[in-house]
Amino acid sequence: MREVCVALEVSSSGFYAHRHKGQRPRRCEDRLLSAHLQSAFEQSHGTSGSPRLVRAWRKRGLFTSQARVRRLIKQSGLIKQSGLCPRQKRPVQVRTTRSNPYLPVAAHLRLDAVPPTKPGERFDSDMTYIPTQEGWLYAAATLDGCSRRCAGWSADDNMETTLVLRAARRALADADADADANANAKLHHSDRGSQYASEDFRRFLQDNGIIQSMSRKANCYDNAMMESFWATLKTECFDNFRSGIPATRQEARQKLFAYIEVFYNRKRLHSALGYQSPVEFEENHKIQKSQKEENLTFSVSA
Repeated sequence: MREVCVALEVSSSGFYAHRHKGQRPRRCEDRLLSAHLQSAFEQSHGTSGSPRLVRAWRKRGLFTSQARVRRLIKQSGLIKQSGLCPRQKRPVQVRTTRSNPYLPVAAHLRLDAVPPTKPGERFDSDMTYIPTQEGWLYAAATLDGCSRRCAGWSADDNMETTLVLRAARRALADADADADANANAKLHHSDRGSQYASEDFRRFLQDNGIIQSMSRKANCYDNAMMESFWATLKTECFDNFRSGIPATRQEARQKLFAYIEVFYNRKRLHSALGYQSPVEFEENHKIQKSQKEENLTFSVSA
């Protein structure tokens, strides 16, 4: 072995140290993290890149950096072997909403409104189209403007006012379960679609003490949160229909339920929420609120 070191012009200590590199603590950690890469990626429905993988691992007690995760993905060859690459959104194609000029239009109040600080203070709504081999499936959703949780959604084979009403009713019923949220559920924002401008929908908001807000004419960016939600859903739930469209409307509904109720609301880490899921964000908000009330009660009694 000494002759080999002399021939290679390396020191004996360096040669033996190189032979044991694979047993060093950092190399052992790399092998452990590499073993978790594929399973962690699959649990995220193929949507998480290095930023979300790092945050998800930190919740499990595995602390590492984004640069290290990117290096391990490249070294492991998982991108070529297993397609370990998060799904990408398609470029946005701006389209205007078909509104009814004979229906009243609410003012755009989000421009001057204070950003929500509690779940249930503001709702954002919109509807979209899901292609199936049976025809279009129309979906409506209502997001909580603070926690980004999809508080209510519905899907049907038509786009009547009842479609958006069901989504809004579910969202409001969920807010009614929390007295504090109900006290602050003041604003509902949507585009100028005829469903949201209809008499039934406006009466529903008035009966529940909610002020209506609508986007400006031909300006889809006023409802950017909902546009982003639909783009994310179509990318992560249906992979932008690259592998085909659902065979039936029922199949599309089942995919929507699994994505929204099981994954998006409860598991998907949202960068705007400090890499928390919407449900986790709301639970942490309740804990912080109760702690503040306990501290206030203690200070008053003292």
